[in-house]
Amino acid sequence: MNDKYLATINRFEGLNVLVIGDAMLDVYWDGAANRICREAPVPIVDIKNVKAVPGGAANTAVNLVQLGADVHYLSIMGCDHEADLLKDALMRHGLDLSLIISDPTRQTLTKQRVAAGSQLLVRFDAGTTRAIDRNYERRIIAILKNKFHKVDAVIVSDYGYGLMTDNIIGALKSLQHKKETILVIDAKSLDKYSHIGATVAKPNYQELVTLLAITEPAANGHRHEQLKRYGPELLKKTGTAYVAATIDIEGALLFQHGKAPYRTFSKPVENSKAAGAGDTYVSALTLALASGASIEVAGEIAQCAAIVILQKSATATCTRNELSHYFGSSSKYTPDWQELKGRLEAFKKEGKRIVFTNGCFDLLQGGHVAYLEQARALGDVLILGLNSDAGIKRLKGSNRPANSLHERIRILAGLEAVTLVTTFEEDTPINLLNIIQPDVYAKGSGYSIENLPNEPVIPGYSEAVEISFLAGIDARQTALPQLKN
Repeated sequence: MNDKYLATINRFEGLNVLVIGDAMLDVYWDGAANRICREAPVPIVDIKNVKAVPGGAANTAVNLVQLGADVHYLSIMGCDHEADLLKDALMRHGLDLSLIISDPTRQTLTKQRVAAGSQLLVRFDAGTTRAIDRNYERRIIAILKNKFHKVDAVIVSDYGYGLMTDNIIGALKSLQHKKETILVIDAKSLDKYSHIGATVAKPNYQELVTLLAITEPAANGHRHEQLKRYGPELLKKTGTAYVAATIDIEGALLFQHGKAPYRTFSKPVENSKAAGAGDTYVSALTLALASGASIEVAGEIAQCAAIVILQKSATATCTRNELSHYFGSSSKYTPDWQELKGRLEAFKKEGKRIVFTNGCFDLLQGGHVAYLEQARALGDVLILGLNSDAGIKRLKGSNRPANSLHERIRILAGLEAVTLVTTFEEDTPINLLNIIQPDVYAKGSGYSIENLPNEPVIPGYSEAVEISFLAGIDARQTALPQLKN
């Protein structure tokens, strides 16, 4: 399956994309706060580092370049110091500035963040947010008419800061109706674009709450369930062929006419300081669609691109090499036990300590993730054996599993702690254990050596097989002497 994703990513190179949207400068002031101010009970931050990077639609343009595309960026900014910093940053990423219009009456949009360690303390926003003047509006429409049908895709990145006027949106409508192009809308107010015939709308959860007039937003962890029933209404309200609804830690839901929603899964990242995940997502999604991928494949690639930047800090981007590496190195599911054995032999030759655990992992919770992280900490490689769907039915009843094997594999393979995933049909992983021959066998604290279903199956393949019983954030380890068959 990963070969399909990699082939799509390889086709990103040289695609032409037009981006129109609000240009911003993101400034990060990072330091340490070890004192309290005498004038007021606020921390004093000793600044150690200042970084200025493209934000907003400018970040979308940079992401596209990093993913291999040829980008035409159409925007407007002031003639101030912030504009100079933003242009310098864009040029360093190889962007052509010929379509960026300077308006001396505008102040360049700037977002300044002050952080102490991992804690964001305050954000200052500045810049002109009124609608652009008519003469600049006419210039932008002229550029749109010249470029729209010469590119492989168009992205609108509208933060609601005055660039995307009704007349410019009307021009997009006329161009799209004349000859349909892959047109992706990432806008704070999606209702303004419902009549233009765009290909995809990419709202986040808060934008969906506004668009759908949801009076009771769901708590984290339950939002995808809340949104599933809104598919037809979303497609109608956006007027698009697809809706890619991003839901933060819950991944995304992809809606299309006549099909059930398709869910992609995110990856838990603690204390992420990254910004701009939505810009990265829409960039990868657009390039995948322009490469001829289905919306499902495009959504998976976009989700993984967002996961890559969540490992970073500040307003970040994902490169094509990083995305390819993610898929190339994330072939974690190995149904063939002999192939699994070969991969494990390579680990063992490197002196890696092998940890094995097994279970259903049907309704994944935070405790499961913590458990798997603890299990991985017991060695260098964590192998996860999953009960098959039929096995779960035998163990837990005919109404289980709640999530199919494919869904469980997709979620668990996305966890950093898990090295490889395989499956077994039997009620216990006796035969699988004989293949893996781990150094450590991890189980939950609800088990003991006496009631461990697999206790008789731990073969005497090493001098000491270590069994660890894990619960929450505590771990209790017991060395098990060599057992005989």
